[in-house]
Amino acid sequence: METNETVNQEESKTFTQDELNAIVGDRLKRERDKYADYEALKEKALKLDELEEASKTELQKATERAQQLEAELNGLKKAEELRKLKEAVANEFGVPANVLSGEDEESLKSQAKAIKEYASQGNAYPQVKDGGEVTNTTNSTTRQQFANWWNETTQ
Repeated sequence: METNETVNQEESKTFTQDELNAIVGDRLKRERDKYADYEALKEKALKLDELEEASKTELQKATERAQQLEAELNGLKKAEELRKLKEAVANEFGVPANVLSGEDEESLKSQAKAIKEYASQGNAYPQVKDGGEVTNTTNSTTRQQFANWWNETTQ
C-alpha cells in the first residue's frame, strides 16, 4: 500500500533549467507567431482609411464642411447675443459692460447690482489735494539738500 507522500512525489516532476528554458521559449515562439502579421494588418488598415476618405463623394465633403460652418455660426451668434445682453444690462444699471462676466441675464444683473452697490458706497480712488504735481522745485542736488537738512537738525 502506497502512502500519500509517495503518490505526491511521483506526480510532481522537476525540470532542469534547460528543459524550462525550452518550454518557455516554445511558448513565446507560439505567442509571437500569433501576432507576426500585426504590422501588415496595421498598414492595410491605414490604407483602407485613406481609400475611404478618398472615396467620399463631393456631397459628403460639402455636408461635413457645412456642419462645421453651422457650428461656428452658432457659436458666433451666441457670443453676439451675450454681448448685446451685457450691453443692455450695463446700460440699465449704469456700469461698464466689460466688467460683466455672466453667461445669462440673471447672473449679469446680479453682478451689475453688486458693482453698482459697491460704487455707491464711496469706494472710489482717494482725491489728491495737490493734484499730483511735484511740489519740490529746488535746483540743488540731493547731496546739497541732505547737507542743508543736516545743518538744520544739528543746530
